[in-house]
Order: sequence, then structure tokens, then C-alpha cells
Amino acid sequence: MDKPYNNKAWLFVIPVFVLVALSAIIPIMTVVNYSFQDTFGNNQFFWAGTEWFQDVLRSDRFWNALGRNLVFSLIILSIEIPLGIAIALTMPKKGIWVPVCLVLMALPLLIPWNVVGTIWQIFGRADIGLLGRTIEQLGFEYNYASNVLDAWLTIILMDVWHWTSLVVLLCYAGLVSIPEAYYQAAKIDGASRWSVFRYIQLPKIRGVLIIAFLLRFMDSFMIYTEPFVLTGGGPGNSTTFMSIDLVKQAIGQFDLGPAAAMSLVYQLIVLTICYIFFTVMSNVGVDKPDARVED
Repeated sequence: MDKPYNNKAWLFVIPVFVLVALSAIIPIMTVVNYSFQDTFGNNQFFWAGTEWFQDVLRSDRFWNALGRNLVFSLIILSIEIPLGIAIALTMPKKGIWVPVCLVLMALPLLIPWNVVGTIWQIFGRADIGLLGRTIEQLGFEYNYASNVLDAWLTIILMDVWHWTSLVVLLCYAGLVSIPEAYYQAAKIDGASRWSVFRYIQLPKIRGVLIIAFLLRFMDSFMIYTEPFVLTGGGPGNSTTFMSIDLVKQAIGQFDLGPAAAMSLVYQLIVLTICYIFFTVMSNVGVDKPDARVED
């Protein structure tokens, strides 16, 4: 017998739709409205069509900021994902040290983003900061406020310190969910440690790795508070990511039309890359059924 369809279930979904409409859809429609209009103040708007989108796509400023974002996200993913997996593999699965390790891993995630930027701003100063003074004592010149390489290294270290714990906790949750029978079978077969990781642990945590990839990509690609507090987008424009450039354009220069168009293009890029990430990673290692030729 067919299962009856209960329309009353929609009553529980309606509050969610209302909340999403108030918190997301309405602001997005406001941005869309600004992206097709121009204003000279006094709440007077004029139709501009796709002019702002064309200006954004022709702007070297936009493409340079996009390139910095992509490079930063690629570096962050290549460091935090392998490091998070490695740390999760070394964490205890049983015993009194499990809650201790979990709490220590969660501590960086509890610190607000602006506080993280302030901590590393002080931490990296050559006069009073532990990191800056240590590097200076070792004989190396270090100044994240005037040197492009130092600024990038500091932001990368800051993000790795702040967000690797998220990858660790996700991977650890996937590892502890693997049944013990898999390890017992591998032990009987005499499998090496690498074989256990390659054929048991890595496939079993693929789902949480996809989540980790998506979360870390979106966070790193839309990073704003930490580098803004630490370097303000400098030295020069070397750490001016798209989010920082967008705020400067919208609030600093009050160019609402170009800023709105840029934010929509920015959002479309994030959604497109996330979709590609999810599609590719979901299909990696999935065995496709053999095609059968019918007579």
C-alpha cells in the first residue's frame, strides 16, 4: 500500500521559510535592487541596467582581489586539511584524555574573529610580540605591516591556528564512528598502518572531509575580520581580499551600485566553486556500475 502524504508537515517548515525570508531573501533583493540602479543621494535612484556588472568584470581591482582570495584559500586548504587529518589520527579514541583533547581543540574556535586578529596583531609585533621578537632575535627581519611576505605568512599562520581545530573535530568524529570490526579484519590480514588509513579510514571519513572542505573554503574565501584587524588590507593592497575591498567600496567610498554588483558576483563565484567542489569530491572513488549491453 502507498504511504499517505501528510500535508500538515508543511506547518513545521513555514516558520523556517519565514525566518530565511527575513534574514536572507529580503536583504539579497535589496542588494539586487541597488546593483541595477545609481543614486546621487537624497534617496533618488536612476536605472543603470548592467553597467555596474560590466564595470566590475572589467576592473583590474576586482580580478586582483579575486586572485588573492583564490591563492589564500588554496594555501589554507592544502595546509589545514592534511594537518587536521594528521592530528585527528593521533588523538586518543578512549580514556580520560579524550575530553581533554577535545576541549583543547575547541578552544581556538571559541575566540571571536576580531579578538583573533587583535591577538595576532600584538603577537606579531617586533617590539612587544612574542612571535615578532623571537624572529628578530633569530636574526631575521620581520614586519607584517610593511613586508608583503611577512603579512601573508602571519595571516596564514593565524588562520591555521584558528581553524585547523574545526577540521580536526570533524575528522575525529568520522574516525570514532568507524566500527572496530574493520580494524580487526585489517589486523588479521596483516595490513600496514598506511593500508588501514588508505582503504579503511580515508574512505569512511570522506563525508566529513567534504564538509570540512566546503566549510573551510567558504570561510577562507570570505575572510574579512582577521586580516582587516591585523593588516587593514596592507601593506599596500597585498592582503586586500574581496571582502575587504567590498567593504571599502560600499562604506568607505559609498559606491552602492558597484558594491552591490560586486557582492552578487562574489556570491555567485562562491556558490559555483562550492558546487564544483561538492560534485567532484562526491564522485571521487565512487565505483560506477558497469554498462550492460542489451542484445
